[in-house]
Amino acid sequence: MTVDFTGDMTGAIDTISQQINSSNLPGVAKSVVGLPTRELVDICERLNVKQRAVVFRLLPKQQALEVFETLAPPLQSDLVSALRDSEIASLFARLDPDDRVWLLDELPAGVAPQLLRGLPDRERELTAVVLGYPQDSIGRRMSPEYVTTHPGLSVTQTLARIHAGLEHAETIYTVPVLDDGRRVVGIVSLRGLMSAEGDTRIDELMTSPHTVGATADVEDAARACANLGLLALPIVDSESRLVGILTIDDAVRILENEESEDAARQGGVEPLRRPYLSTPIRSLVRSRVLWLLVLAVGATLTVQVLEVFEDTLNAVTVLALFVPLLIGTGGNTGNQAATTVTRALALGDVRSRDILRVLGREMRVGFFLGLMLGTLGFAIATPVYDLGIGITIGLTLVAVCTVAATIGGIMPLAAHAIRVDPAVFSNPFISTFVDATGLIIYFLIAMAILQI
Repeated sequence: MTVDFTGDMTGAIDTISQQINSSNLPGVAKSVVGLPTRELVDICERLNVKQRAVVFRLLPKQQALEVFETLAPPLQSDLVSALRDSEIASLFARLDPDDRVWLLDELPAGVAPQLLRGLPDRERELTAVVLGYPQDSIGRRMSPEYVTTHPGLSVTQTLARIHAGLEHAETIYTVPVLDDGRRVVGIVSLRGLMSAEGDTRIDELMTSPHTVGATADVEDAARACANLGLLALPIVDSESRLVGILTIDDAVRILENEESEDAARQGGVEPLRRPYLSTPIRSLVRSRVLWLLVLAVGATLTVQVLEVFEDTLNAVTVLALFVPLLIGTGGNTGNQAATTVTRALALGDVRSRDILRVLGREMRVGFFLGLMLGTLGFAIATPVYDLGIGITIGLTLVAVCTVAATIGGIMPLAAHAIRVDPAVFSNPFISTFVDATGLIIYFLIAMAILQI
């Protein structure tokens, strides 16, 4: 039976699962062999660990490597556990050093040394170079395989270097130019080389280089590569000597992972770090339960505030009707500000030192939002209840929106200043904090306006 992937992917996956469960391996092979790598990756992401290993074993050797390289590192780790040692040793040796380190970071501590010992000497040395850098540094994600040239060489000599390094170089489209001390003094593109005369010197073609230190933050370096529109970004040591390159595809991969983490934490969960359908239920539960417990404890602040102002609620029971509106509006306003500033931080639009400017801007934004919502609240509440309730609701909305936007705007910057992920201080945490603060503001204004 041949599986049609042009239609419903879910139905096709179900068919392959049934074939595997019924031990119909010829049917599985007929269904998957010859499919494009991207479709095979989609299939593997939706199968369980054992089924994924069966499909993987049925693929031709070269296509199996392409699929393995494209899978997320946690799924690669699953395959390492499911495949035979000989199969894994072969796959591991054929990976690029930077991809090898991505996988090693996911493997159990006891497995990694065994795989490293099985590598050829050259590959083991290149991998050790990348492994030697801190976990969150760009050195940990760079490729140590590259082609270089020298300012005094000709175009013909440089093209010969490129040709000689085709087998191992991560990219040939951007070629760093090094001086005698291996310091990066320029960059030359393959397009520039191909369009120049053969006897042209490299120092006549090269342009000023953009470089990043190997210990720089991985996200900052990837963002620089993407923002500058570079095909490859040279990575240098403290003395500006070339130690590796970051290619644009790796930069995009890094940014996708970082943004997935930020999106997850803004929603109050831990990042899954693997496709949703291939994530075990226990991992989904574990990624959410801690934040739920933290937020549940934080919500007790709201309960305590309500207890403190219990007499006020008893005196004017209508105030209780507006509690959901006010705390919901405050939480949403704070979340909007936090999301905007967190994104601005990620893009490099603001820095921690801009906290006062951000505070002033978000305070004004919150005030104007509150003024519009407060006017609407006053217009609705006054005819239905009375003037005092209308004024209380209107003033509370102005105050709550102002405070919520201000807090939501500065918390990510404060977190960034103390080297904490700004996303951790975003939506769920701010909502809980603003809820309690908003209730206090509400009841204090009510007591002043209504004389209770």
